[in-house]
Amino acid sequence: MKNTNLYKAKKSKNDEFYTQYHDIEKEMTAYVEYNPDVFRDKTILLPCNDLEWSNFTKYFAQNFEMLGLRKLISTSYAMKKSDERKDYQPSNLEINSPKYDRNKSLKNGKIYILDRDKNHDNKIDMNDLEWKYLDGDGDFRSEEVKALRDEADIIITNPPFSLFREFLAWIMESGKLFVMISNLNAITYKEVFSLIKNDNIWLGNGFHAGNAFFSTPFAKEYADGVYNSETGLVKFRNVCWFTNIDHGRRHQPLPLMTLSDNLKYSKHKDIKGKESYDSYDNYDAIEVPFTDAIPRDYAGVMGVPISFLDKYCPEQFELLGIMNTGEKNKGIRHEGTPHGRPIINGIEKYLRILIRQKGI
Repeated sequence: MKNTNLYKAKKSKNDEFYTQYHDIEKEMTAYVEYNPDVFRDKTILLPCNDLEWSNFTKYFAQNFEMLGLRKLISTSYAMKKSDERKDYQPSNLEINSPKYDRNKSLKNGKIYILDRDKNHDNKIDMNDLEWKYLDGDGDFRSEEVKALRDEADIIITNPPFSLFREFLAWIMESGKLFVMISNLNAITYKEVFSLIKNDNIWLGNGFHAGNAFFSTPFAKEYADGVYNSETGLVKFRNVCWFTNIDHGRRHQPLPLMTLSDNLKYSKHKDIKGKESYDSYDNYDAIEVPFTDAIPRDYAGVMGVPISFLDKYCPEQFELLGIMNTGEKNKGIRHEGTPHGRPIINGIEKYLRILIRQKGI
């Protein structure tokens, strides 16, 4: 499940990936369809959003009135040193403004605010954005941006992959609603899974098949198959949205076959034709290697892939734990086992999420 492209991004200074407009629109539409007033009269903060590249600010500015927003705040992070981004060019909005300062453009972050019909054309949109330089560089950990976080009702962004843990903690500290992008493998982080298990956060509506396409000023550094020279985009697998805003797909029960039907008819060779599902050596649970192979009539504990959470319905399933190194999972994991990862016939398997069906 480890995504080597995202791993490379986390280890690199080149940690700038910008989300496609249609992916943002698709995700936000899922929340609006579930609750038409989800953004109404709300102040939205979009940290880590350079207007030159980011579509988040463009989407919310263009849909300000349709969503019923009260205020939109977007902040960008400074380049700091011109030699870090020799290709850096300020946006037209900045460079054509009397406020433009080349030195500040590189060293200071910027704040964009939209809350009124500034040009008096009877609509609120991109043309009404007002901006100024921040006092600092725009780092989300600064007191300046923290104050904006505390002012906002909802925080939405694609933060640097390398700072995901810290950014999520920063949001959770605020107690605000949020939507943010990350690698699906972040589910395995102890602090993240704990939040999911306790129903504090969950996966969003999602990217198509978990594949996300990003623009980046460093696209050409990626190999063919990741970087597409025709589109100029890079493709990452296993990317997801994390959120604490409800949406309809989250409450759709997963259609499943019975245990006996899975053993007879499953499309997976690891299941079809077997006498029973495998059991773990170190857990009182059965191995279900594919989400669509979960037997609907099994009342015991099951180990499922982390990708299950993309289909997880809290009314249908109970999350019990994660089979990961260092996890205790008392009452399920057998005493004396060397670690928390699943073992079948003495062979260690990739980590699994422990679940049980409700109501059977």
